[in-house]
Amino acid sequence: MRSVLITGGSGFLGEGLIEYLVRGPLQGQVERVCVYSRGEYRQAQLRVKFPEGKLRWFIGDVRDERRLRRALHGVDTVIHAAALKRIEVGEYNPSEMFATNITGTQNVLDAAEDAGVKTAVLVSSDKAYQPVSPYGISKAAAEALFRRHNGKLKTTIVRYGNVAGSTGSVIPMWRAIEGRVRVTDPDCTRFWMTREHAVEFVLSFAVHPVHVLRTPVLPAFRLGDLAEAMGKKYNVIGLPEHEKMHESMGPGKSSDSARRMTVDELREELKRVP
Repeated sequence: MRSVLITGGSGFLGEGLIEYLVRGPLQGQVERVCVYSRGEYRQAQLRVKFPEGKLRWFIGDVRDERRLRRALHGVDTVIHAAALKRIEVGEYNPSEMFATNITGTQNVLDAAEDAGVKTAVLVSSDKAYQPVSPYGISKAAAEALFRRHNGKLKTTIVRYGNVAGSTGSVIPMWRAIEGRVRVTDPDCTRFWMTREHAVEFVLSFAVHPVHVLRTPVLPAFRLGDLAEAMGKKYNVIGLPEHEKMHESMGPGKSSDSARRMTVDELREELKRVP
């Protein structure tokens, strides 16, 4: 793995991947890291944070296959993390979510194959398992495209839950609110994963690709316990149809049967969440 391109590279996970590749254990192995995303301002911020010369910056959308082909020239590994992720956005704009998450994924595969890329890793979601929302459906379809891809390109799928502190997720949202927060159901459970763990998990299969779905073993937490750990009182608003009570990585891997994190454990973990 000498030259890496990250789609959605200016996002929360992308930032963690950049740091690991240019300053972490793999920095001596990687000669070039290409950041491919639509976020002009976010890229500008990251250019200040990461002035390393091995970084290349591409403004582009995964819906644009021609732009992808140009960006992938000379790349041997692509990490496909770009996606529209917000559940409520997909409910009102399913066609837009499908255009990015499904058609965009096919574009990445086609462009990577044409450019001679060796390995492609899809960053998927626990919501792809038994999906109940357009987002989950789109990620399940993206997994199918990677799973059924034929060609010289080696493909790997990694599936995990929300990363603690990721953009638009519950922790930064609740931190920004003074007073009571809204909870769908305090007994909802979700998996807990740090950005550092997510980065290491993704890159382990970028370095050693396997043509099977990979999922990590993660602890889980109750939303009510998270609110308590954050010192938040809450109002219960009820679970919408497009949300699950419990998430799952696959058969027998549900968040309600995973090891349950205590309130005290959550308090300690929150100290390390950016």
